[in-house]
Amino acid sequence: MDVTVEVVGEGAEEVSLAEDATYADLCRAVGYSPHEVTALVDGSPVPDDRAVDATRVKVLRLVKGG
Repeated sequence: MDVTVEVVGEGAEEVSLAEDATYADLCRAVGYSPHEVTALVDGSPVPDDRAVDATRVKVLRLVKGG
């Protein structure tokens, strides 16, 4: 399955995932640990262990160093 992933503040990219991929897998596919980001579908957070069921997802970084 192909999913468009927008990392808030960093741009968007399309990733290919297995049909049984979870939102944690999606986060890893764009280079982040599920512990440092949250996936948003239609503006609402989704659990990391839920199967990806959207074609457009926003990923929001929770911690940004400084």
